[in-house]
Amino acid sequence: MHIKAIYPGTFDPVTDGHLDLVIRASKLFSEVIVAIAQNPGKTPLFSLQERVEMVEQVTAHLSNVRIIGFSNLLVDCAKEYQADVVLRGLRAVSDFEYEFQMAGMNRRLSPELETMFLTPAEQYEFISSSMIREIAKLDGDVSSFVPKCVEERLIKKFK
Repeated sequence: MHIKAIYPGTFDPVTDGHLDLVIRASKLFSEVIVAIAQNPGKTPLFSLQERVEMVEQVTAHLSNVRIIGFSNLLVDCAKEYQADVVLRGLRAVSDFEYEFQMAGMNRRLSPELETMFLTPAEQYEFISSSMIREIAKLDGDVSSFVPKCVEERLIKKFK
């Protein structure tokens, strides 16, 4: 069965937790599209192009993973790329309420699009991009939370 998943997010920056979900999803779905949101409501540290490049670099070894940037509604992006499933990560109970609302709204806008949730491996449950940015900004060590190429870009960005 050919089932295509879309994994949306800001990925500012991509973390080991994100990568864990992408790797696991690549084993469950025939294709995984990592959809990086422009997200004008947020002021990202990295440009959309930089975020796309970082995710491309850390997923290059996964043959069934494609990276895209998008600025439209997720359901419209999912239709454009013929995705069957929206994949979302849940780190804690606090994530659930927001994700549950989003899943309901997406189902209302696009009833044929299913939402599935994956939880990260235990060592990644507490990692968030915002925490990583804050640690890096204060010259902290983020090497155990992000891939090496992301760590290097964070160091460069804050110097």
